[in-house]
Amino acid sequence: MLSRQSRLLAPVLCAALIGFAGAADWPGWRGPTGQGHTDDKNLPLTWNGKTGENVRWKVALPGTEEKATQDQNQSSPIVRGGKVFVTVSYWSGKIDPKQQPEHHVACYKATDGKLLWNVKVEPGPWLFGDLRGGYTAPTPAADDDRVYAVFGSSVIAAFNHDGKQLWRKEIKPFKFDVAFAASPVLVGDTIVMQCDQVDKQSRLVAFDKKTGETKWEQLRPAHGFAHSTPVLAEIGGKKQLLVAASNALQGVDPDTGKVLWTCAASGDTVSPVMSGGLVYLDSGRGGTGIAVDPTGTGDVTKTHLKWKTGTIPDGHGSPVIVGEHLYRLHSPGVLKCLTLAKGEVVYSERLAGVSVHASPITAPDGRIYLASAGKTYVVKAGAKFEILATNDLGDDGPASPAVADGRLYLKGRKMLYCVGEK
Repeated sequence: MLSRQSRLLAPVLCAALIGFAGAADWPGWRGPTGQGHTDDKNLPLTWNGKTGENVRWKVALPGTEEKATQDQNQSSPIVRGGKVFVTVSYWSGKIDPKQQPEHHVACYKATDGKLLWNVKVEPGPWLFGDLRGGYTAPTPAADDDRVYAVFGSSVIAAFNHDGKQLWRKEIKPFKFDVAFAASPVLVGDTIVMQCDQVDKQSRLVAFDKKTGETKWEQLRPAHGFAHSTPVLAEIGGKKQLLVAASNALQGVDPDTGKVLWTCAASGDTVSPVMSGGLVYLDSGRGGTGIAVDPTGTGDVTKTHLKWKTGTIPDGHGSPVIVGEHLYRLHSPGVLKCLTLAKGEVVYSERLAGVSVHASPITAPDGRIYLASAGKTYVVKAGAKFEILATNDLGDDGPASPAVADGRLYLKGRKMLYCVGEK
């Protein structure tokens, strides 16, 4: 017999599982759920860049074979309909801060890495005065017909799967601190972008998928800059966007941008995660983490905040939840495991050489992949810390992995890799 609280939260828990049931593609930031979950049971456990073990193919990223200088290129690969899409930016020679780098969207055949097309996107209006954030932080998103790419110069463009540009729109205003890093979120016939900025210019914007025209815009002057990507969830039978703002965790109506509930928090670079009737968020730049019951309305800080952590050090990758535990990777390469119910630390273990920029993924066989094109750890989910494998492709980069059809797609500084059982 369920308790009253369990009965109330059951629809929330079920909704959290709906998004990745039977999902074979990885169509956007952190996959079909936006939370790093895959239902693929056939991912490889081991691979090796030097010996080629389980490296099915690798290809050079655009610009790396030329005398070009790469942007930071934090964006992650995505997979849709047997194709892998990536975005990259690079300067044709040395970095010239007075010039924007070239923006590229490239498409590869998922089975063998064959380059299908590589197209340029005209940069947007923002010329960076500070290159720390990079021009290529947002991860693209794709549906059955189009791929949508966003670049830090404040531009969004749509292409069909054959590489033809369908539309391009500049995102204004563009007072984005040192970078524009939020990735596009597909909601029905719109693309929702979190455009939180300085000088009270923050806003949520929904673009029409077919035309790029603005369908709605919600101003958010009370929130400062943030670089996080919202997560689309279903709560109590209705869709919500879980939004990490500079000073709050929020539930937002994805059809209008109207805030449904808000809880005081420090958000910045990290996407929220949800399971067991709770939404978790911390800053990514260091600070307290919080867990919130997302079924309230209005300001729920005093009524629905369930627990807080102590200080979580910086780590730009987002957390992942498996069963009764939450896993958070932070500097200096430390993996924390917390109980989801109360936020109690179960263990805190150092993983030498792991990327704290790449976000982990979890598979249904109880494996958590702390994966990048550099050093990767595969650990066992559960209260006991156990390393199942350590792998290295030798091309360390900040991009998070993509998963499809039993394969991991990993973007390094120089190459795009496909890892899968041979």
